Amino acid sequence: MKKIVFTALLGLLYTTNYAQDINDALRYAQTDLNGTARFSAMGGAFGAVGGDLSAINVNPAGSAIFNNNLVGATLTSYNINNKSNFYDTKNSSNNSNFDLNQGGAVFIFENNNTNSGWKKLALSANYDNYRNLDNSIHSSGVNQSSVANYFTSYANGIPLSTVSGNDFSYQNLFFNEQQAYFGYQGFIINPATETDANTTYYSNVAPGGNYFQDITSETLGYNSKLSFNAAGQYGDNLYVGINLNSHFTDFRKSTSFFESNNNTTSNVAVNRLRFDNDLYTYGQGFSFQIGAIIKATKELRLGLSYESPTWYKLNDELSQNLVSVRSSSSGDLPADVVNPQITNVFEPYRLQTPGKYTGSLAYVFGKRGLLSVDYAMKDYSNTKFGPTEAFNNTNSTISNLLDKTSEIRVGGEYKIQKVSLRAGYRWEESPYKNQKTIGDLTGYSSGIGYNFGDTKVDLSYSYAKRFYDNALFSQGLTDYARIESVTNNVSLTVLFQL
Repeated sequence: MKKIVFTALLGLLYTTNYAQDINDALRYAQTDLNGTARFSAMGGAFGAVGGDLSAINVNPAGSAIFNNNLVGATLTSYNINNKSNFYDTKNSSNNSNFDLNQGGAVFIFENNNTNSGWKKLALSANYDNYRNLDNSIHSSGVNQSSVANYFTSYANGIPLSTVSGNDFSYQNLFFNEQQAYFGYQGFIINPATETDANTTYYSNVAPGGNYFQDITSETLGYNSKLSFNAAGQYGDNLYVGINLNSHFTDFRKSTSFFESNNNTTSNVAVNRLRFDNDLYTYGQGFSFQIGAIIKATKELRLGLSYESPTWYKLNDELSQNLVSVRSSSSGDLPADVVNPQITNVFEPYRLQTPGKYTGSLAYVFGKRGLLSVDYAMKDYSNTKFGPTEAFNNTNSTISNLLDKTSEIRVGGEYKIQKVSLRAGYRWEESPYKNQKTIGDLTGYSSGIGYNFGDTKVDLSYSYAKRFYDNALFSQGLTDYARIESVTNNVSLTVLFQL
């Protein structure tokens, strides 16, 4: 007989099994339009413009465009609104936060040696929170498939003796075995036969469809980058540079899945449950960038840059708990609680995100303003987890589902004495071959700046919209809610000339 699991065990479980999927890969492979207010106001189209602290993240040669030492920081108000449609039931959720988005400094060293072709050297350091991971999604609706499919997808093939042990046996199980354990101990699935060798399971949720499901997901965190930059001007028309980048990530995700039904059955069967998951991911990475800017004419600038893959070393910690209630003709039974109170600490793993090529063109109208266009290419199918032998299936899925993408950024600036007016546009292609799982992103931005002399103040507003499918689980129950995600960010940058 199965038993209800009540535990008081606290601790950490170190396991060699992994649970990462394609969504985890994209979380670190994609970037947002974050940076200085001038940068975001012009859509990030700075590959051939330079002269901005965040422009260094597009083309490291851009720091050599500066003529004076500069230090600055940016504060950003983030807002993201998600509209969910799950089987024609609509929900909306909103998340807002305020954070230090950027901070950096650049120092210019003029070369007084007239016999050298090198005119000046620029050294800079810049911090960018290039992806804000704070978010909230709420979906609900009536599904014809039960979460029992999730647990049976993991359980089938696993011996009953593995999942029928007591609470102390949980700490010795791999991730897939733990999911089967939750399903079995919570009475959500039953074995085909009550023998230790049994490897076949079926649903113990009351049949008949019409399962009401409510899913809430709350995330907190960031992907940030600290860039150390060196760039130089050779002659009057050539600028070259290099970045060495340290990446940092800290991500927390809490999901709560609820399911209920009013189906009648002659057997004792589950009619409602709640399954909670808490994930914590943290780690560091490294990448580098090289780039060049050429002044083809007095007005026309051309830029070309390459950003290497980011090589991450990441760590995951996961805790789960389940509460289910079974009913019979005589009413509800006491709740079945499966809560090992153990945190799974997975072995560190590697993630390689795709590299990126950016070509840029800018036309400068003297001191009156400029127009700029960036075109970037990135191949998301090159994203890889490691160690390779542990992630063969996941990497194969990534290679089959993801594709090469294009990104276009357009920006403009017009100066009226000490006031600068700015606007931008960006379009980012879906990383999926089907163009639907995650749709294309479209964004618009605008801003204004004022030059006080040794101090500059910039303000920007940016808007972006994208549709994507948010799957309930990675396997078994992969039904999804269609999400319309809209971000509205306001940034304020203060710059001091030294």
